[in-house]
Formats: sequence, structure tokens, C-alpha cells
Amino acid sequence: MNTDTANIANKYLTFVLATEEYAVDILRVQEIKGWSKVTMIPSTPDYICGVINLRGTIVPIIDLRVRFSLEQKEYGAMTVVVVVKVMSNNGKERIMGIVVDAVSDVYDVAENEIKPPPDFGSVISTEFVRGLATVDDKMVIVLDIDRLLNSNELAIVDILSEK
Repeated sequence: MNTDTANIANKYLTFVLATEEYAVDILRVQEIKGWSKVTMIPSTPDYICGVINLRGTIVPIIDLRVRFSLEQKEYGAMTVVVVVKVMSNNGKERIMGIVVDAVSDVYDVAENEIKPPPDFGSVISTEFVRGLATVDDKMVIVLDIDRLLNSNELAIVDILSEK
């Protein structure tokens, strides 16, 4: 049986950040929870809000607005944390939370529907963008969650998570 993997649709969770819609592979999503107070960790990058204890697991929380240099917004009742599974640089799976404005929907998107991001030169970094897809007549930015949450700056998270 020969299956064309480019046409097989994967499910993506979409969420809103500022005025744009982003998507992550639904298989990477562990859970979606409302905003709750975090414990601040000193000497971490500004986009690391802190950590939470999620059923005995220390989970770092990343503010994507800050990570993407967007205007900051107060956390409130509508703020959502999407808890995702990420493969770390050392090959271990880790759990992280990303702060988003709102969760939108789950869409089926075939691999061949995800187009590479345009080349903006050095002006705009697309290193965390896997591609762009059109769903329901709107453009959605598909994120590479492993690259997004695996920079050298986040190596401290591995150390914190092991304590």
C-alpha cells in the first residue's frame, strides 16, 4: 500500500496572539488551562514568566508575546496557557506552557498545504515558523514548537526542570 504522506491531514490547534492566528501540532498539546499565578525564577530571559507545578511536574511558562517582541498584555480571565510536549536539544521530552491570548479551534491541515515562510532577509526571523497554511479563508502561522522552545537561552529550563 503506497500512501502519499503529503496529502495526509494532521490536526493543528490554533490560537490567537495579538491579531494573528498561530498553530501547533495537536499531538504536541498536553492540555489547555486558564492562567494561574506563576513562581518567578531570577536571572531567566524576560519571556520566561516563571514556573508552575502541574500535578508534580515543574512546568516553565513562556510568554509568546514577549518571545515574538509583540506588545505585552495584562494576564486575565481570558488568558490561556497551552501546555505542550517539546523535544529538548539533548533528546529528552519536556513539558512547557505557552501563554496565548485565546485558543481558537482545531483544524485538519495536510502537509502539502503548509507553505514555507517567505524570506524576509535579516529583518524578520522566521526561524520558529514551520510554514503558513490557509484554513477557513484565513492565513495561519504554523510554528515549529521544538525550535521555538529549544533555544540556547532556554537551556536553563532543563536545569530547573531536573531540580
